[in-house]
Amino acid sequence: MIQTVIFLLFSVLSAASLAGILLLSAYCLIAHFREKTKPKPFIALKKTVVFFTAIMILNVGLVILSQRNAFTPRIVDEYGNTPNNSIAELTELELNGRKQWISLRGWDKNSPVLLFLAGGPGGSQMAAVRHELEELEKHFVVVNWDQPGSGKSYYAERTNNITVQTYIQDGYALTEYLKDRFSQEKIYLLGESWGSALGVFLVDMYPDSYYALIGTGQMVDFAETERIDYVEALEIAQAKNDADLIKRLKANGEPPYYGKDVTWKSAVYLNYLSAYMAANPEIHNPGYNTFRDIASPEYGLLDKINYFRGLVNTYNHVYQQLYTIDMRVDFTKLNVPVYFFLGRHDINAPTVLVEDYYRVLDAPDKEIVWFEHSGHSPWINEPEKFVTEVLSCLSENKIQE
Repeated sequence: MIQTVIFLLFSVLSAASLAGILLLSAYCLIAHFREKTKPKPFIALKKTVVFFTAIMILNVGLVILSQRNAFTPRIVDEYGNTPNNSIAELTELELNGRKQWISLRGWDKNSPVLLFLAGGPGGSQMAAVRHELEELEKHFVVVNWDQPGSGKSYYAERTNNITVQTYIQDGYALTEYLKDRFSQEKIYLLGESWGSALGVFLVDMYPDSYYALIGTGQMVDFAETERIDYVEALEIAQAKNDADLIKRLKANGEPPYYGKDVTWKSAVYLNYLSAYMAANPEIHNPGYNTFRDIASPEYGLLDKINYFRGLVNTYNHVYQQLYTIDMRVDFTKLNVPVYFFLGRHDINAPTVLVEDYYRVLDAPDKEIVWFEHSGHSPWINEPEKFVTEVLSCLSENKIQE
């Protein structure tokens, strides 16, 4: 609540400062032409500068206050009480010299640790996971990590210096921190979209640190995915006789894209496919609740801005580094159990590629779990079923088998 109030105050004061500056500037100009003496316009200009400076100081103060007072809400039971051994914490860590933020939430600190790897690259789902998968907190210490270049960790590393190895190195450092802090031999991984690929990279390199991996909206071959998505969007647009979209797609050409416009060119077909899935009556709860998420108390005012900057700038820089990756060739043997949670109606990450990958994958245990009323995000579309399937796949007996 306090974050929402601060955000509204910031918006009002920013608008007021701009309006004040414009009005006082206009007054100075009018006074200059009406008065023969010159001191008065300069006095008015001085007042404008003082007013502008005061508003800027106040705005900066609000930003700093909002950043320092960001928090994750406490765990409460049905009676409004906080369980004795629960944890609800927003923490800044230094991972390989880079300052980054995580949230830790669970009813019992002694529960297994589940690290959620957000989509993107550049996406922050710290608040979204708390809202959508709250039930998991009863069974795990659920950890959400704002990766370098996203949300609260946007300044962890200069965007142009971020590589796939940056995420792998920091993901492993975070894993070791969690193992040590919670006295766990291993932890669980749950990766969404880009996070599902990062999960594969981590279990491939450090299999002894993880019990199992769940990938949802699983990415397999990044370049082929973009080409399939482009063709799918073009076919839908042609069937709907959407001349404007057809023109934009053809002007951009077939992906993969490189350079400074990757985000914007990809967004043409990705947003179109997302809207198409959202209109599919077979998909439940089809969309992200973006305004709810960015208004959540985990994000200060600067974090809210960086929430979007990550999706634009970090995605643009990192995504084009992924085009050479094909899980079906590069990661055919993983030494941990792997489970793919797939939306039956996902046209963002083609499920046919995941099925191809599943056939060639050698792992101690593997399974495809289908969500019949989901698109690219089963954890949002069918959260109750999602939690049930997580508990089923990650049960101790099954992992030990």
